[in-house]
Amino acid sequence: MNPTVRKATKEDLPILDTFMDALVDAERPMDSTIKSGKVIYYDLENFIINENAVLYVVELNNELVASGYAKIKSNKSYLKHDKHAYLGFMFVPENHRGNGYNKLIVNALLAWSKTKNISEIRLEVYNSNPSAIRAYEKVGFKKHMIEMRLNINDLEN
Repeated sequence: MNPTVRKATKEDLPILDTFMDALVDAERPMDSTIKSGKVIYYDLENFIINENAVLYVVELNNELVASGYAKIKSNKSYLKHDKHAYLGFMFVPENHRGNGYNKLIVNALLAWSKTKNISEIRLEVYNSNPSAIRAYEKVGFKKHMIEMRLNINDLEN
């Protein structure tokens, strides 16, 4: 059976919550600033009902195998575009990676963005996640800005 890309529904939320837990667990080693315990990155239900956002899933044999959202955000006043679509919650369970499901999600999100007259697309990815960076570059994303951080308590006096 072929994978199907569709908008997420409220009935998908329990599975999507397990995706979020797995995403947080995968990102914790890359980000020492993530709190311990249960972490909620996204208000997934809001992405389902908000007209300025969309949450897509890929379904294969009645199983969700990928997710991702786009949300329209305002840009800083000095940028050329008034708004952009921010992509996030790009997740494919480990046993389904390498099958092109992330690309299906990205393509659906780009198509949705076009229907909203949004041409500028942004996302964030950890520098220490080269496989994700390669996946985004394969669909046309380019590195743009590096965010840097410092915890002054870690400095030696």
